[in-house]
Amino acid sequence: MTRDALHDLVNRIPEEELPAATRFLEYLAVSPAYRAALTAALDDEPVTAGDARAIAVAREDLREGRVISHEELLDEFGLR
Repeated sequence: MTRDALHDLVNRIPEEELPAATRFLEYLAVSPAYRAALTAALDDEPVTAGDARAIAVAREDLREGRVISHEELLDEFGLR
């Protein structure tokens, strides 16, 4: 199959199926490591009291807007 044939196929997908098609194509387009992470078994380790506190702090930070953007993070580490 060529990319042109694939584009034609995508153009024939019904509107209501576009979200599913998008997810599948994104899955195919990402790295093998990312796909492996998506299909890995769920973490069955119990949440410790320390974990629960850290999660609560992170959620509070989100609510209060104490976050930085992805772009700011890339700049901070010189990745952009």
